[in-house]
Parts: sequence; structure tokens; C-alpha cells
Amino acid sequence: MHMNERKTWPEICQIESYQGCWVALDHCRYDEATMQPMEGHVVDADEDLASLCTRMREAGLGSCAIHFCEGSDRITLPPSSRRPTERRATH
Repeated sequence: MHMNERKTWPEICQIESYQGCWVALDHCRYDEATMQPMEGHVVDADEDLASLCTRMREAGLGSCAIHFCEGSDRITLPPSSRRPTERRATH
């Protein structure tokens, strides 16, 4: 597994090392209807949210989106007529 590869959220949730962890995503795309993450570049992950946020802040990556990966997350992709938007959360 390589950090900073663009992956879909369902792909990320299937990676055992991310399950039960907070995952930092850069260039995260969201489903417009549900605001669920659809894909992004995995930057870092940690079981401890505070540790992850500290590392992200120290690395100057405060604009990444952070989501919890339960491992069984499934999102419904929007109809092809809708385009998801790209949003960046500030933490």
C-alpha cells in the first residue's frame, strides 16, 4: 500500500491497515447528495485522532479531510448524471 495514491473510499475501507483508523485524505471528492467521501489521496492514517491531527499540522497539511474508516463502509455512487464536487475540510 502506498500513501498518497488516489483511491475510492470503498477501496480505502477494504484495506485492513486503515480499518478502525482515522484516515486523512487530500483532494477528497464527495457525493453531493450524501456528502459521503467518494475518493481521495490517502495522506496518513492513525487509530488516534489527536496524533493524526498533530502530524498533519506539523506537516503543514491542515486542509486535508479526515474520516473514520470502519472497514464496512459502503457508499452509493451518485447517478452518472451528477458530478461529485471536490471539497477540502479545514482542521
